[in-house]
Amino acid sequence: MTDLARLEALLSTETGLAVVTTLRASGRPLSSVVNCGVIDHPVSRARVVAFVANGSSARLDHIRRNPTINLLARRGWDWAAVDGDAEIFGPDDPQVGVDADLVRLLVRAVYQAAGGTHDDFDEFDRVMAEEGRGVVTVVPRRYYTNPW
Repeated sequence: MTDLARLEALLSTETGLAVVTTLRASGRPLSSVVNCGVIDHPVSRARVVAFVANGSSARLDHIRRNPTINLLARRGWDWAAVDGDAEIFGPDDPQVGVDADLVRLLVRAVYQAAGGTHDDFDEFDRVMAEEGRGVVTVVPRRYYTNPW
């Protein structure tokens, strides 16, 4: 079992900013900045790191081909990272037992876990659905951090 407490503490600052690295079809890495948080996995209920991605983003194509992923949060010299397997929950990536309403609630949960607030969640839901946004969960296989 991986303890994500330190990573979650780092993510609770700066609206969950972290660097996520996926693998292109060529095997070369692609890194980008995302807002993420730690939530309960929608099926297993285990604690996972999650972020929201636009349905047309390259990172989703990479994950569909190869779910290997790395996520790193850093604040000054303090950092924590996870290597793991990604799963996508979204309109283009249906999962058994996860319907559109649960995806809508997952998008909200990740947004809030990353420190986001919104005055009109109906409008938020509409825009997220219009953009085909889905949730990427990272089930940690390895967790590592600086020693201090």
